[in-house]
Amino acid sequence: MDLTLRVWRQAGPDRPGAFEEYQATGISEDASFLEMLDVVNDRLTLEGREPIAFEHDCREGICGCCGVMINGHPHGPQKGTATCQLHMRKFVDGAHITIEPWRATGFPIIKDLVVDRSALDRIISAGGYIGADVGGAPDANLTPIPKDVAEAAMDAAACIGCGACVAACPNSAAQLFTAAKVAHLNLLPQGQPERWSRVTAMVDEMERFFGSCTNHGECEDACPKSISIDFIALMNRDYVRAKWRDRAMVARR
Repeated sequence: MDLTLRVWRQAGPDRPGAFEEYQATGISEDASFLEMLDVVNDRLTLEGREPIAFEHDCREGICGCCGVMINGHPHGPQKGTATCQLHMRKFVDGAHITIEPWRATGFPIIKDLVVDRSALDRIISAGGYIGADVGGAPDANLTPIPKDVAEAAMDAAACIGCGACVAACPNSAAQLFTAAKVAHLNLLPQGQPERWSRVTAMVDEMERFFGSCTNHGECEDACPKSISIDFIALMNRDYVRAKWRDRAMVARR
């Protein structure tokens, strides 16, 4: 395959950026999108030119590092797929492909296609944990959990924290990410001790960096793990309940 790439290049967060065009020739249709970028970077390096900076780690759709905008779509044209799992056979020979970083205030650009996603880490740090007694771990089957609850928690836990939901949202909202991280703990018995403090802390931290959800639904469509926006409704319900609990406790004092 012979492709024309239009790639965003930016030397640093405080430097101006612009699109640059590259020819990607002789690309195998079985190569992943990141493997295609590897080929381009190898050629740029041999020519003595600066390779394109992009993030990657596991290349198995788990780590969440690889996300970029491809022709205006987070992770590219194939739904439910991370960039590292997108194969070049999804494009036609001779295609023109525009590649950009996530575009969101909460994700400042570090270099080229690399953005700072540490705001998501701060949301998790605010409440994405459970308290547990020290000692040996109890057997898993000692805590009965209804099947539908366990499956819902696992669906939420599938979130890889890539930020595609933020990049797709017209408001640069992070509700789907935060809701998934809240739900996979709040749904389980082990997460109940911090349930109300967790949702309050994580939502409040989220609102420091990202916009507000107005139910466009673009986040669910862009999510490489197809996480449902139903989790946003669950998070909003728990957040309202947590605030009422706080007010009731203050009133009793």
